Amino acid sequence: MSGSRLLLGGRWGRGRLLRWAIGGLAAVAILVWSAQGVNLNLREFIRGLPWVADLISRMVPPNWEFLPRLGRPVLETIQIALWGTLLSMALALPLGLLAARNLSPNLTLYHLTRQALNLLRGINEFVFALIFVAAVGLGPFAGVLSLAIHGAGLLGKFYADAIEEIDAGPVEALRATGARPLQVFVFGVLPQVIPAWIASTLYRFEVNLRAATILGMIGAGGIGFELYGSMKLFQYRDTATCVLVILAMVMTADYVSSRLRTKILAG
Repeated sequence: MSGSRLLLGGRWGRGRLLRWAIGGLAAVAILVWSAQGVNLNLREFIRGLPWVADLISRMVPPNWEFLPRLGRPVLETIQIALWGTLLSMALALPLGLLAARNLSPNLTLYHLTRQALNLLRGINEFVFALIFVAAVGLGPFAGVLSLAIHGAGLLGKFYADAIEEIDAGPVEALRATGARPLQVFVFGVLPQVIPAWIASTLYRFEVNLRAATILGMIGAGGIGFELYGSMKLFQYRDTATCVLVILAMVMTADYVSSRLRTKILAG
């Protein structure tokens, strides 16, 4: 009997095939259940395509006379993303150190910090923006705070994971010489994690730039406010101009950030 027949005909082979069959049926059942839950209907989508086409036709051609009005909102969006990223870095650095198992002072503090990071990144920027708009009022400051708090949870996890993946040799050597914790971090940890930290931070800035355009729709400033206002006033040609400016801004940031990350990771 050949090896394949032994594999398929043996008890181990039959059991494995049975588990695969049960897993496949369970996956199909979950997909069908999920489709029913979200009212997944291709017919309704096709029926709605003419309405989408009608909306796009109202947006063409873009109103380029509206473009000068977007200069300040674009700068405001970039400022929101920039300061949201900087503040999230400031919050994420101590949290990341405490959430790294190989640097955290004790196991209890490690688990508490990890759960705090889960909480911060588990709540969407949009929810934080609603809270901060109610707390500090309409404007870009609410957007900065929402991006900073949510981003601290994400960057803190990235920072901690990078620390946990370092080579322990230099750290142990410094500790053996009696180096203080700050010296261990500066000379043993930081040189190993700084490329990954910078790459993660640049990526977070890209995400914040995209998120800042959405936060403006709930009063957190930026170009999103102009986008939402033009849609409410049925000025769809102005909306098209906003969308094109947002695309140009995001594509430029993505290109610059990708080039910087590539250079940094290449050493």
